[in-house]
Amino acid sequence: MSPFALLAALPALYWSQPLGTAPAVRQAGIERLCVPPEAVPAWRGAGFTVVPFGDEERAERVSLRAPGVAGRAEVASATHRPWVFANGWRFLRGDGRYWCEAPAGQAALAAAEAFVYGADVVLALDPGGLEDVGRMLAFLGTVPETDLPPAADIAVQDDGSALVGEVLNLMARSNLLFRIVREPASDVPLNVRVGSEEFPRKSALNPGAFALSVRRRLTDERRSLRLYGSEAVLGRLARDASRARLHLLNYGARPIEGLRVRLRGSWARPEALVFGEGPAAVEDYLTGDGATEFSLRTLGAYAVVDLRAAN
Repeated sequence: MSPFALLAALPALYWSQPLGTAPAVRQAGIERLCVPPEAVPAWRGAGFTVVPFGDEERAERVSLRAPGVAGRAEVASATHRPWVFANGWRFLRGDGRYWCEAPAGQAALAAAEAFVYGADVVLALDPGGLEDVGRMLAFLGTVPETDLPPAADIAVQDDGSALVGEVLNLMARSNLLFRIVREPASDVPLNVRVGSEEFPRKSALNPGAFALSVRRRLTDERRSLRLYGSEAVLGRLARDASRARLHLLNYGARPIEGLRVRLRGSWARPEALVFGEGPAAVEDYLTGDGATEFSLRTLGAYAVVDLRAAN
C-alpha cells in the first residue's frame, strides 16, 4: 500500500511552509500532511501525522493542471462555451499517480475531484487555499461510504494515444459516461474504438465533433445522466438496481443556481449533501417516461446526491 493511502481515503496534502504555520494548519482542521523529508521531525513533534514527500516521489507522479474553467483565448464572445479543465478522464484512464499544484481558488475543487474518482493525488497547497481545503476535507468526511459500481453508457477501447486521450477529455466534458475496456463490452448501449469503420481515426482529429458524433449515436434517450443549466458542471454516476449516487462537480468560479438533473430510471425523491450547505432538499422533483428529474437550488464546488429506486 502506498504510504499516502495511510493518510485517509482523501487527497493527500503537500505543505512546504515552515513550522510557524502550524497553528493556521491546525485551525483549518488539517492534521495530516505530506512534507519535505527534512521537515518531518519538526512537524511530527508538533503533533501532526506526516509522510515524507521528496523530489523523487514527485518526479514519479503525473502532473495535473488544477481543475477550473477558462475562456477560450481565440474567442472574444463572453457567452461562448467555457473551456473546462477537468481531470476525471485521466483518472478513469488510470495512467498513474498524480501531483497537482492547486492555487488558492481551486484547491477545494481539486480535493473534491480527487475524492470523487478515488484518485491517488497529492495536492500542493497555496497558503491562501488552506481554509477552503480544510472546509472541503471536513465536508468530504461526512459523505457516507458506498460500494456502488460506476455507471457507463459507453465502452471505449483506449490505445493510450494522445488522440484518444483528447477524445476522452471531450466526452467527459459532455457528460457522456464511459469506461475504458480492452475488448468490446456487451453491457453498454455503445462501444467506441477510434479507428473502426464506425469511428474512423481521421474524424477524431476534431475531438469536439467526434464527441458529438458519439452522443448522437448513443442518443439522449439512452443517456443515464443529463444536466441542464450549466456547461461547467460535470457529473459522475454510480448505481446498481436499487441505489444510485450522483457526484456533481462545479468547475466554474461561481455557484450555479437551479441546476437541473435528469437520470434514466425511476428514483424516489432524493436529498442532496451540498458543500457549504449540508443536507439540502431537491426541488421540482418529477418522474415519468422512464426518467427522474430534479433541481438543486444552489451548487457550489461539489454536491453528492443519493437515490433509491422508486417502489
